[in-house]
Amino acid sequence: MAKTDPLLTPFTINGLTIRNRIVSTPHAPAYAEDGMPTERYQRYHEEKAKGGIGMTMFGGSSCVSPDSPSVFGQLDVSGDRVIPHFERFAERIHAHDAALICQISHLGRRTTWNDGDWLPVVAPSRVREHSHRGFPKAMDAADIHRIVSDYAAAARRCKQGGLDGVEIHQNGHLLSQFLSPDLNLRTDGYGGSLENRARFALEVFEAVRNEVGSAFVVGIRMEIGGEIEGATSYEDSIRYANMLRDAGAIDYLNLNIGRPDHNYELSHYGVPSMFQKLAPFLTNVAAFRRAVDLPVIHAMRIPDLPTARHAVQEGIVDLIGMTRAHIADPHLVRKMIEGREDRIRPCVGAGYCIDRIYGEGEALCLHNVATGREATIAHLTPLSDGPMRKIVVVGGGPAGMEAARVCAERGHSVVLFEAGARLGGQVRIAAQARVRRDIIGIADWLAGEVEALGVDIRLNTYAEAEDILAEAPDTVIIATGGLPDTGHVEGGELCLSVWDVLGGQPVEGDVLVYDDNGQHQAPSLVCDLAEREDVRVAFVTPDRAPCFEMGASNYPRYLEKFQRGGVRVTPDHRLARVTRDGNALRAFFRSDYGGPDIEMRADHIVIEHGTVPLTETYDALVEGAGNDGVTDLAALVEGRPQPTPEDGFALHRIGDAIASRNIHAAIYDARRLALGL
Repeated sequence: MAKTDPLLTPFTINGLTIRNRIVSTPHAPAYAEDGMPTERYQRYHEEKAKGGIGMTMFGGSSCVSPDSPSVFGQLDVSGDRVIPHFERFAERIHAHDAALICQISHLGRRTTWNDGDWLPVVAPSRVREHSHRGFPKAMDAADIHRIVSDYAAAARRCKQGGLDGVEIHQNGHLLSQFLSPDLNLRTDGYGGSLENRARFALEVFEAVRNEVGSAFVVGIRMEIGGEIEGATSYEDSIRYANMLRDAGAIDYLNLNIGRPDHNYELSHYGVPSMFQKLAPFLTNVAAFRRAVDLPVIHAMRIPDLPTARHAVQEGIVDLIGMTRAHIADPHLVRKMIEGREDRIRPCVGAGYCIDRIYGEGEALCLHNVATGREATIAHLTPLSDGPMRKIVVVGGGPAGMEAARVCAERGHSVVLFEAGARLGGQVRIAAQARVRRDIIGIADWLAGEVEALGVDIRLNTYAEAEDILAEAPDTVIIATGGLPDTGHVEGGELCLSVWDVLGGQPVEGDVLVYDDNGQHQAPSLVCDLAEREDVRVAFVTPDRAPCFEMGASNYPRYLEKFQRGGVRVTPDHRLARVTRDGNALRAFFRSDYGGPDIEMRADHIVIEHGTVPLTETYDALVEGAGNDGVTDLAALVEGRPQPTPEDGFALHRIGDAIASRNIHAAIYDARRLALGL
């Protein structure tokens, strides 16, 4: 396979030979400490190098100047203190024969003044960006000279730190702002014609090349096309790229589509979410590559090897970026080489990794809980160094399957009881919504893994206490999940749950969806309902906006579908009670802010308020459990083994069987617990 697969052929850029065609493109996972790529950051990338990747690129939007402070966890490359970190980083990655490149940038208007050193935002002209909300200072000659020098110094630090190259980020950042006619309103030598608008970028690349020399790899991440009126045209992008090539300024192009001025552009173009089709922009990239004779990298929703292979084999790209795919499985190249593509954990496009950067401040994969936690959770499960045990897992959702998978990989004997006809639990219900259909990959992958590992799977079995005890278990793990909570308000029994409707309960006419959760459940249902001609949808939430717990990767696309589907949205109102009103229902809402109570009439009311844990099986077993059903939380958090009871079996609960959370929390519960058995 290695001799014939186009993905496994080496490729050389300006003297740098990359062992295969698969790369992870620059991004900012927000693992930096004080702006530095310390151990956690390095281990995250090292895992990809161990897993066989050709090149891992890091430091998305790393900041070159003090007036370009970090707004989403970027590195600070504006001073020499970063060099020792680069040196250790390069040593780690090169030990596994992978290449390493850092991306640098000045954000221009795409940052904020009230962070870092509290300096004014600068840009070519005083045009505000909605996302980051600063009113920029129009750069003067001193600013231009200073920032050009800052780029060169940052590139020098990359070379001095032992990296293999540097990539300059243009897409939506300062270079792009100079190039874009709608953002560059200058009348001096840096505005007007394309040659003038490109002048700043050409000065930056000339300074960088002079600093690092001709033998060091220099690339650019740039945008082509998009929908923003007045932005750089496709034709001007081609002319500009050829200017850079003719000047000997760059060695490769990393191509993006669109300019992420606001979160809709980001979710549609910059980092395509689950709403977007797979590999949506390969045609655009192929056309651009024909017009500019430079090596091309592209990474926009390329989640699987067949798509990546097609892009390389057809000459659309030279190197294919599988960035989020490596967040899901950093060992995907190794598995491909070993002929185990079917064992690759899939990226399902959920956007949880990106949403958490803008929300909680760190990238995490929805279903690979080892990513970003490499120092404490191994991607490759170690065998148990204690006695082999009999483990019974009750519940075949993501928590139960992960517990069974990890226990089996550790060498234990595992029985998995599932009441339904298929494994998957709530994931299978959630995937019934069209916008979330790809998350079925989580359930399918886990189901395939537990089967391949020889777990004794008992489907269509509602396990009673006596069934479990008949297995003579050493440990019982309850992963029974929960049921939708529609009973927290008076009259809730008259209402439906999201599960009901996704599961096929017919609704028509006026449908009111009440979301007191803020995650994907209710909005994904609304998207389906809004496309139906026989349904009129109203959406009410006590939050100040729909999709309150989502980040920029997802909520803009939900809101787009809400608006295009004519969904009537009422925020800031909490459901108080529901009553019958003839053949319909009437809902009564109160405002948390002192506003008037409101009433709404609907043919159907759907309530999303999380789940209530199913505890019947746990309650029946807890009295006989040697640990009284108590999980040692300190041991769980610190990665230590759970205490072994002197008598009887150990009993634990995980996931929604404890409290309503999300897929990542359920799998994280399972992984930590199973590693401690």
